[in-house]
Amino acid sequence: MNNINFDFERIIELINNSDKICIITHNNPDGDAIGSSLGLYNTLINFMKNVSVVVPNNYAEFLKWMPSKNIVVDYYSMKDKAIKIINNSDLIIALDFNELKRTGKLFEVLQQNIAKKILIDHHPCPELVFDVIISDTTVSSTAELVYEVLTNCGLEKYINSYAAQCLYAGILTDTLSFSVNCNNARTFEIASKLLTYNIDREKIHSNIFNNFSENRIKLLGYALNQKMEIINEYSTGIIWLTKEEQKQFQFKVGDSEGFVNYPLSIKGVVFSALFMERDDHVKISFRSKGNFAVNEIMRKHFTGGGHKNAAGGEEYNLKIIDTVQKFKNILHEYSAELQNKDE
Repeated sequence: MNNINFDFERIIELINNSDKICIITHNNPDGDAIGSSLGLYNTLINFMKNVSVVVPNNYAEFLKWMPSKNIVVDYYSMKDKAIKIINNSDLIIALDFNELKRTGKLFEVLQQNIAKKILIDHHPCPELVFDVIISDTTVSSTAELVYEVLTNCGLEKYINSYAAQCLYAGILTDTLSFSVNCNNARTFEIASKLLTYNIDREKIHSNIFNNFSENRIKLLGYALNQKMEIINEYSTGIIWLTKEEQKQFQFKVGDSEGFVNYPLSIKGVVFSALFMERDDHVKISFRSKGNFAVNEIMRKHFTGGGHKNAAGGEEYNLKIIDTVQKFKNILHEYSAELQNKDE
């Protein structure tokens, strides 16, 4: 593993010596964030620990089938309860993000918190503010890495069917049903081990990929037909949606999940960008194929980061139409790389 201190003995020591444990994840939590959090939660509960899960804001409806989903505390809608849980915890386990600022409005609460902190994550360049950091960019997902940590800490025997379902879901979502980020045999070994816990693989897949609302599908159709632009010169696809357009389709959290991937299915496109207007910022998602790295572009030009082929961030200073234009203007900086694409 590519790690910082790889101290499993310290992790199990901190878990054993903690009366109250709080699991947290990043803003706008996705399937890996929720799956790894609830997978770890169900394992530690089975290990007879007092555990809570706090997320910065709400997450997609199609992920709310996971076991123990009702225990998740949303800081945005339950601020006082979330703060109380965090401040009363003596151990915080951070999952699926590399910097505290990725927790959005939770950032200040966590920054002031004096509890011991463990980070388990698969994004590059983790922030050195945690007591123990397990960081491996070669794994498919944080859910896969959580399984490795549990195994190395001697906690594998406390994984139950509930935990296995959540961890499998985390792997499934971050690999887009084993189509990306899964060239390592170990990913499939772990997925296979999780299936031995008597979980229904087909049902989990259906819950994640065949569980959308009618409005979401109509929004997707509108986005592809009316708002997708292909810039052939730079092998790039763009989709952008205003708040008003989202409102037309009764947009809910998670409805745009996966939209950014669609331009990549077009022959010759290796870089895709999705821009979603929010109340005080523009949410940005980048995806790419082959060797074209998008995380550095996100870090350099916007507020965010991520993996080589998948990054996310925000623009707070520009309106959405100006953000899209800014993006178009910077493409020429990467003209050589995009024209010499390696798919």
